[in-house]
Amino acid sequence: MQRLVNSDQPPNIIFILADDYGYHDIGYHGSEIKTPNLDKLAESGVKLENYYVQPICTPTRSQLLSGRYQIHTGLQCGVIWAPQPNGIPLNDTLLPEKMKKVGYATHAIGKWHVGFYQPAYLPTRRGFDSFYGYLTGREDYLTHMTGTGYPYLQPKRGSWNGVDFHRNDQVVRNENGTYSTYLFSREAVNIINDPDSQNGPFFIYLAYQAVHGPLEAPDSYVTPYMNISDRNRRVYAGMVSAMDEGVGNITRALAKNGLSNSTLIVFSTDNGGQVHAGGNNWPLRGWKRSLWEGGIKGVGFVHGSMINQPKRISTKMIHVSDWYPTLVHVAGGNVTGLKLDGYNQWDTISNDSDSPRTEILHNIQPTCSNSYENFTYRAAVRIGDWKLIVGNPGNSSWVPPPGMKCPTTCAGNVTTGMWLFNIAEDPEERNDLSDAYLKKVKELLDRIEYYNSTAVPARYPDPDLMADPALHDGAWVPWQKDPESHFESVLNFGT
Repeated sequence: MQRLVNSDQPPNIIFILADDYGYHDIGYHGSEIKTPNLDKLAESGVKLENYYVQPICTPTRSQLLSGRYQIHTGLQCGVIWAPQPNGIPLNDTLLPEKMKKVGYATHAIGKWHVGFYQPAYLPTRRGFDSFYGYLTGREDYLTHMTGTGYPYLQPKRGSWNGVDFHRNDQVVRNENGTYSTYLFSREAVNIINDPDSQNGPFFIYLAYQAVHGPLEAPDSYVTPYMNISDRNRRVYAGMVSAMDEGVGNITRALAKNGLSNSTLIVFSTDNGGQVHAGGNNWPLRGWKRSLWEGGIKGVGFVHGSMINQPKRISTKMIHVSDWYPTLVHVAGGNVTGLKLDGYNQWDTISNDSDSPRTEILHNIQPTCSNSYENFTYRAAVRIGDWKLIVGNPGNSSWVPPPGMKCPTTCAGNVTTGMWLFNIAEDPEERNDLSDAYLKKVKELLDRIEYYNSTAVPARYPDPDLMADPALHDGAWVPWQKDPESHFESVLNFGT
């Protein structure tokens, strides 16, 4: 492999994943929210403007860490709720495991949300040398407690409230009252300042809690946005500013330790912004959970001195599953023998070469259910400039940021159907072409059928009552023993 930097070792890598961060919520997309540190990194790097993630948390994280579509890991049906015995299959080699094999120190900070019901699924058992964060999908920013449990059980059992904060495999109970964005940024800075980080490459996966609900931010970050009359948007803006400050602290720590030129930084959101919790995806259609562009077109950029052609905007097609082979390549490893859906995009990012990716399966959600929930079929695929959505796409509105009047039609009252768009010509998905291009519809439907023929059965198990924190000293922790083998078949996984 061609060396990426003038050094005897490959670059350090920091992957920053923001939670529920909307397309319109970064400064360089014209937001009223100030993000000077993120903007500076993006301006001197490569802004990814044809970059896609998944509509919701677990699916994006699972594809980032496994390099595989949801249909190939059995996670097609929504998120993993805290008491569900589910996770990325143990016979999938995760990204940090590949990084360790080529000599990287690996650190996970922040949100996990890809399964923890058995110890084998914990971050430190899946390739990370250290973990500092929480295992479930959401929690309070200050108490680090979550009562999410499983919402459809709560009328019968009440809130399953428990602490969800961990260092490695141990519960942390002494950070009550400290804002999580501070804690996670501080942990990254501490790793960078550690003398061991000078001696070999490190990989930091920093999955911020920000800016997912609940809406909480210290007053000092909210006060500058008193001009925003909408309370949710105002607090959300403060949460973004706290995250941006944390990123600035990290870049200053890199500079202080002489690591700026030997560190690659990737920034991504995990899905579109949640408009009911202050986020915004204008001018895109839809939001978090939807298959419209507002749910899946992500904020993303790459920064580092090893980029051959920086300071540009890339419109080449990139998907979140591509980070796995791309970062393994940057690290000096290979993905030989792995059945990945992602592509190595390093030449695309560094040299502005054509993307090896020509299509994206946004998802195929089968008709699936457990004892409490039912999911109806929906799917979406992108081939070249063309995108087809089938079934219920999720909320279909265009939502301008608070204070802006909708300049055109913003209501999108649809529930189920089929839509075809040319995304290059119509990025806002306003002109359905399905009746005019029947051959194109058939081409994309055939592609969905092909992908569906490769899918493994979806897993969406009932919640396990033994997960209740009340049974585990008031904490969210693994509640089942490890399986006898970590290499069970995907077909009987989780049964």
